[in-house]
Amino acid sequence: MFDEPFAQGDSPMHRLDPRVRLASAAFFSLCVALLRDPAAAAAALALAAAALAASLPPACLLIRRLAAVNVFILFLWATVPATMPGQELLAVGPISFSREGVAMAWLVTLKSNAILLAFLAMVATMNAPTMGHALDRLGVPPKLVFLFLFTYRYLHVIADEWRRLITAARLRGFVPRTGMHSYRTIAHLLAMVLVNSFDRSGRVYQAMILRGFSGRFASVVRFRARARDAVFALFWLAATAALTVMDLYPEVLGV
Repeated sequence: MFDEPFAQGDSPMHRLDPRVRLASAAFFSLCVALLRDPAAAAAALALAAAALAASLPPACLLIRRLAAVNVFILFLWATVPATMPGQELLAVGPISFSREGVAMAWLVTLKSNAILLAFLAMVATMNAPTMGHALDRLGVPPKLVFLFLFTYRYLHVIADEWRRLITAARLRGFVPRTGMHSYRTIAHLLAMVLVNSFDRSGRVYQAMILRGFSGRFASVVRFRARARDAVFALFWLAATAALTVMDLYPEVLGV
């Protein structure tokens, strides 16, 4: 239903328990988001890059994912150094770039890329149903898991409905323009998508009730933690804790 290229493979990261990967990625992301020292953030980026290398990602798709995220970071580089007060580092005409602004943009770049690489390594390497059932095993509220799995299952149905309606409109001569007629037509199409989706959801729910649905998805997959999962979890916990120590007490490590 969706293109999940990172989930296809048989790397050491793919063979780890999904619950361990989800918990490790969440803990790592929380700790990295709170880092304030660029050296600790750079170490976090190196650690995430090593984890990503262990997942053997497809190179072209990886570059595209990284580019898509870092395009937004470029806007930070274009605005934060010029708007954040501090010691002047560079002046281009009336625009002054502060040293503190450059440092902040650099820190955000390191942390955001570290979190992205960690999620690509540990979360993107599992498909959505596996992720949903792993979240359920980790104690995430069942309603959130149900919403996640149903969104994954039926998002493409809504997209197909939109494509069908927009194709029908174009066959009748509709050409999108910047005018009130185009805005009204698109609003009507969106309303029809919502109405049709609501009707379909009622039929799907009734069909599920007839098949004995009790409010939770049952999975035939049974997750089993092995020794390698424990070793990875301990290593990742220790490495993430070391990053926190590096950030809080840089003098201890001579940073």
